[in-house]
Amino acid sequence: MSPDLSVVIPIKNEAANLEPLCVELREALGSCGRSYEILLVDDGSTDESLATMRRLQAGDSHLRVIQFERNFGQTAAFAAGFAYARGRLIATADGDLQNDPRDLPAMIDRLETGGFDLVCGWRRERKDARLSRELPSRIANGLISWATGVHLHDGGCSLKVFRGEVARRLKLYGQLHRFLPALASQQGIQIAEFVVHHRPRIHGESKYGIGRTPRVLVDILMLRCVLSGSLWPAATACLAGCAVAIGGCGAWVWLTQPAHVSPGWWSAPACLVPVLVGVGLGLLGNAAIREFSAYRSAGDHPVYAVRQIFETSPD
Repeated sequence: MSPDLSVVIPIKNEAANLEPLCVELREALGSCGRSYEILLVDDGSTDESLATMRRLQAGDSHLRVIQFERNFGQTAAFAAGFAYARGRLIATADGDLQNDPRDLPAMIDRLETGGFDLVCGWRRERKDARLSRELPSRIANGLISWATGVHLHDGGCSLKVFRGEVARRLKLYGQLHRFLPALASQQGIQIAEFVVHHRPRIHGESKYGIGRTPRVLVDILMLRCVLSGSLWPAATACLAGCAVAIGGCGAWVWLTQPAHVSPGWWSAPACLVPVLVGVGLGLLGNAAIREFSAYRSAGDHPVYAVRQIFETSPD
């Protein structure tokens, strides 16, 4: 008999967090009176994560473990979890203990009583470093809302609850796990937000930071291509980048003509800025075109390789 709820959690090098995570999940899900399963997707961990999951599975019949051949990324882990989940509802969460499993029962009630298809967690009071994680996240959420038309305060929160058919229809590729609500919006679904608790990370290291900003920008532009079904958003960025860069070069040539007074100290940086901006736009557009082409050519084939699925506890 299929469970009512499946909880999908990508795991990469979270050995120290796994035991308290499973304890909290059992307590939270046991209180809501639903049958459930927990799918832990081992995304190429190099620590003791897999061994810990197998040990925990010995004492918990709700646990299923999916082991990848290597690291494929969080998007691939969610795709595998959605493919193998058996629940009528599918919830997602991170494995770092920053999400609070006790929020899940209320989120499920919100989805069912409100007639929604997706409920997204909103970490209104985040416990992350303000400069390196919280500020870039706020900027990214604003850009994503503007680019997709799906207005959420915190689209990057992994704590979400889907109707199962919505999650299973998602075509995931690259780093699109950041944009699950925008991708799901193509199905004409109803989306709600729910304020959730957020906790500081105690064990392990975050896999995200301000250094991922260029990648996020490429993904936002690529997402615009996915939602529009064409290359025009990325191609427009390339054309705009060329125009801005040429304008900067033209301004410098004009300023240095013999007919003009020798340019001041400000002229070189003033002309260099549009050149750099133009080159950056061109590079982002070119990268988004490559990603969108790969997304389309991938078809419906999975972007991961499963080594083994552990359905039962070890001997």
